[in-house]
Amino acid sequence: MGSVKDLIVIEKPLKNKTGRGRFIFSDRYSVFDWGEMPDLIPDKGKSLCISAAYFFEKLESMGIGTHYLGLVEDGQLKKLSEIKTPVDIMEVKLLRVLKPLKTADGYDYSDYKKEDKNFLVPLEVIFRNSLPAGSSVFRRLKKGELELKELGLEKLPIPGENLEKPFIDVSTKLEESDRYMNWKEAKKITNFNDGQLNEISDITTRVNKLITEEADRTGLKYEDGKIEFGLDVNKKLLMVDVLGTLDECRFTFKGMPISKEIARLYYRKTNWYKELIDAKKNDELNWKEKVNLSPPPLPARLKELISMAYCAFTNEITERVWLPKIPAMKKILEEIISFI
Repeated sequence: MGSVKDLIVIEKPLKNKTGRGRFIFSDRYSVFDWGEMPDLIPDKGKSLCISAAYFFEKLESMGIGTHYLGLVEDGQLKKLSEIKTPVDIMEVKLLRVLKPLKTADGYDYSDYKKEDKNFLVPLEVIFRNSLPAGSSVFRRLKKGELELKELGLEKLPIPGENLEKPFIDVSTKLEESDRYMNWKEAKKITNFNDGQLNEISDITTRVNKLITEEADRTGLKYEDGKIEFGLDVNKKLLMVDVLGTLDECRFTFKGMPISKEIARLYYRKTNWYKELIDAKKNDELNWKEKVNLSPPPLPARLKELISMAYCAFTNEITERVWLPKIPAMKKILEEIISFI
């Protein structure tokens, strides 16, 4: 499946039939598109599974379609309210993945002109409520890849600036590295019509509002996040993968990002990161082959703090103590601030 969770296929999706599978959420993590990092974050998988289920069930109650079927406990499919202990297995509907063909000039998306249902949409849709330090927006503005008017701004933003209106961004999903683009190109590679793109925008806005309200309730600031879509056998949009978790969203407390973003702050000070950035600048397609260094392990206490942050987030967002003996999230994050 990927660097942070695995997939068991129970029923393979066909052109005219949705499949069925199970996500196995692991304690692995990934940063900077590198893939699996050297450490495991204890209880991260269970935390992600429970918080993702919480948001999926919220969306279903709002009338937004998803591929979520339930959680698996003792081999049985259950809703979140029926689960007795935290689990790391989620059952979902499976859609086909139509991978674009890698070419010398980039990627070929011609298959999407032939297909109109039951597939993963090859986009990641990003919603930005603010521009925290480290946001890719600053780099893209500097390189001229993004214009101020697209953000609804008249002058260059500063790190930490809130946007008056959330900005909906888009990148590729199935390329070796995520690549930002404008909506004109997104329309071209998906072969979607204006109505489908408008629906994506509408659902994204509603999801953003939900996660913002949930974060506010726990004392966190919701900075940005990403969601993914699919088309079912009836050509209707579905929310897929997972959303609302610490891996899909950037939340902050007193300006300090939580989740694996903490690890990013640590790794940005390493020689491995410097080599990785240089490789990406020189070869956007094959950069990973040019990186000779390996990422170093996290300091033991920092890894422990990140683990506790995942657990505390899940406890507080769901208002249920799934993972006991965990301090309050604010206390954990205050120590992280002093550590970093």
